[in-house]
Amino acid sequence: MSTNNITSSNTKSAMTGQGRVVILGAGESGVGAAKLAQAKGFEVFVSDYGVITDKYKAALEKLGVPFESEKHTEELILNATEVIKSPGIPSTAPIVKKLVAQGIPVISEIEFAKRYTHAKTICITGSNGKSTTSLLTYHILKNAGLNVGLAGNIGQSFAAQVATEDYEYYVLEISSFMLDDMFEFKADIAVLLNITPDHLDRYDYKLENYAASKMRIVQNQTAADVFIYCADDEESLKAITLIKPIAKAFPFSITKKVAIGAYLEKNTIHILTEPNNQLTMSISDLALQGKHNIYNSMASGIVSKVLELRNETIRESMGNFKNIEHRLEHVAKISGIDFINDSKATNVNSTWYALESMTSDVVLIMGGVDKGNDYNMLKDLVKSKVKAIVCLGKDNKRIHDAFEDDVEVIVNTFSADEAAQIAFHLAKRGDAVLLSPACASFDLFKNYEDRGNQFKAAVREL
Repeated sequence: MSTNNITSSNTKSAMTGQGRVVILGAGESGVGAAKLAQAKGFEVFVSDYGVITDKYKAALEKLGVPFESEKHTEELILNATEVIKSPGIPSTAPIVKKLVAQGIPVISEIEFAKRYTHAKTICITGSNGKSTTSLLTYHILKNAGLNVGLAGNIGQSFAAQVATEDYEYYVLEISSFMLDDMFEFKADIAVLLNITPDHLDRYDYKLENYAASKMRIVQNQTAADVFIYCADDEESLKAITLIKPIAKAFPFSITKKVAIGAYLEKNTIHILTEPNNQLTMSISDLALQGKHNIYNSMASGIVSKVLELRNETIRESMGNFKNIEHRLEHVAKISGIDFINDSKATNVNSTWYALESMTSDVVLIMGGVDKGNDYNMLKDLVKSKVKAIVCLGKDNKRIHDAFEDDVEVIVNTFSADEAAQIAFHLAKRGDAVLLSPACASFDLFKNYEDRGNQFKAAVREL
């Protein structure tokens, strides 16, 4: 793949910048970082070991930024002043190891972009629920009339928005992979929803390493900043005890009353950021239903109260929010059978939440790329709610081993069409067919969106 050449006038202006920025990965975050780096006068080069999509190639060509695809040319990378790395590239990648060995800083797009904005950042992380909570928080803030952007692991890249917009607030969905390459970044409001086993293949299969990564959400915070966390999540509490955050803490719980933060009492959530100023709302009025979504709504509600938004606006927004695609998304009702797309459930805990919210018997479609999953936490829910499992993936042995004593029927399938058809035949009127894979999608699909879209298309063909 040839390297795209920039014009001489572009080269001249780039060379007057503050050094050479090399960007590894030409996806949403990489191209956004290129746009911002160029705007700030850096010499910029983008390198992707994979194939760059036509959309992002066109964007780089329009910017006049040189790039390469399907290779990393070391002499064009190891001369960088600083490198911005895509979150999907592990620190064990050979080119990253060489950069680190040469003492060249390797950072995330989020770290880079924050240098160029004075906006307040609301940063949301957790193994599960961060997309929903980020979108809900953004929805509330936008409805309240705040000048707010949405970025991070969701939507348009943070760097691209910093380059072209002038927001006063950003809601950022932050993954552990992003946090690993963030060093000087500080969240004004940090939200930790939960810590459950996920991506352990990137963390030496040690939950404590993954938890330490998640706790980087509070790094650099001061006593003037805010930390919101789930007081019911055992792993979060363990990690907090080790790190001892110094920001003002607001816990949320559905099992116990808290003096400040949020709690559930008799189907009413109470959110208070100071003793005499609380918001109450019946959980039946929340747009997002299910126990896990009570947590998500509480977290968003605390953020909103910290920002001193009106109770009426918060209530209205939490009542009319529409959830994201591929997260417990109702697809269709066919012959009295509900089909639900939860393709975004790429880990065991997400699938646990999905099953916990089901009120009927379930035919569960699961499987894909196993990231070191421990299926034990699903066993009780599978025994009580699941009548059959339809495996969707190339290697389903671990699912068979985990559940062969808990369900009578476990079937292997290798396409969304096949999975939907077999699940339809196994279900009866009043049942639900739930796609909630507990695994990544890359064995048969491009990503979880592709998996969800193929499933929805297959259901509509039934």
